[in-house]
Amino acid sequence: MNKLKYQMIIQWSEADSCFLVGLPDFPGQLWRTHGETYEQAVSNGTEALESLVIAYEAAGDRLPQPTTVCTAA
Repeated sequence: MNKLKYQMIIQWSEADSCFLVGLPDFPGQLWRTHGETYEQAVSNGTEALESLVIAYEAAGDRLPQPTTVCTAA
């Protein structure tokens, strides 16, 4: 699963005193997990993303299209 192409948003939450992790390519997954450090948030976000992919595949659901960024040459 090292080749997952989905975006992960990591944002500090003053109210929660932690980094929140969102997976906006998956419906309903804004602020899916968190971490006390940025590194922990990345690790937890990656784990959550892998779990979502497994759940989609187990249910026979199509994975959402990853958001892509178009860059000008």
